[in-house]
Amino acid sequence: MASSTHPHRRLNPLTQEWVLVSPHRTDRPWQGQVEKDKHAAAVGYDPNCYLCPGNTRAGGARNPKYTSTFVFTNDYAALLPDTPEEAGSESDLLAWENERGTCKVVCFSPRHDLTVARMDVPAIRAVIDVWAEQYLEMGSLPYVNHVQIFENRGETMGASNPHPHCQIWATEHLPNEILKEQSSQEKWLSGRGSCLLCDYFAKEQASRERVICENDGFIALVPFWAVWPFEAMLVSRRHVGSLEQLDPTERDALADIMKRLTTRYDRLFDVSFPYTMGFHQRPTDGQEHPEWHLHAHYYPPLLRSAKVRKFMVGFEMLGMPQRDITPEAAAERLRSMPG
Repeated sequence: MASSTHPHRRLNPLTQEWVLVSPHRTDRPWQGQVEKDKHAAAVGYDPNCYLCPGNTRAGGARNPKYTSTFVFTNDYAALLPDTPEEAGSESDLLAWENERGTCKVVCFSPRHDLTVARMDVPAIRAVIDVWAEQYLEMGSLPYVNHVQIFENRGETMGASNPHPHCQIWATEHLPNEILKEQSSQEKWLSGRGSCLLCDYFAKEQASRERVICENDGFIALVPFWAVWPFEAMLVSRRHVGSLEQLDPTERDALADIMKRLTTRYDRLFDVSFPYTMGFHQRPTDGQEHPEWHLHAHYYPPLLRSAKVRKFMVGFEMLGMPQRDITPEAAAERLRSMPG
């Protein structure tokens, strides 16, 4: 088994990339930037929030007085559906092509002061139903081959508004991380006749070292190859490729485990824990994709406390990802928190 005290590297089988683990560095002193904790919004309604019910958004449209979830096309979308199909190159080194797509925003609740950890399970389940609907709706567009659902939580992770919400970007081409995961899962299935994440899930269930919490539908764990300090992954127990394939009981289970994990995050350092979260699921190119197994990644930057944060810099940007806290130690700390 990997060393808990000596420098070593671990392979991520989903991306075929290595991460350097340096557990002996956890005692090094910190004289870097210290940031104040950014707690969640304190009011249920903010008249200046462009996501609250009835308010005018930055683009000029007025939100309805919604009472549950609310979906709209991003007023400042990174992708546009009417982008012309064009490509070109000046040489083999300078190539480009236009990218069609569309972007939506999903408000989780009319309450400005909530986070996933503070929402109840039925309210989270309502969000999951919207995600499944949007995956099908956006994925059915003729020019869309991938639908990425993601949430940036907290100013540290670039969230422009504390109102509970996420984004969905639908793209014409498969993004880089999806391409890497697809290649690895296809190779595993063709070479072994089994699902990569099903096999990995079975090993984690047997060892229990990196499991945080679980229920009948999902398991939350710190992956063996984790890069971020308290990175986590949610994996469906049943082999399904995308959210819309989850049955009602499994959707309830996903809502339950999302609340339990994010609650542990908040209690770890007694803050509204910042993170980037996103679902990886099968492309929407009309193929079956039996190699794909639904999962979600959580990438939180907090390292030792609410005041010490870790980002990819230096050797990590120029060489390879590196972490100080072992995945096993991170899992133990998260596991010990009430969920």
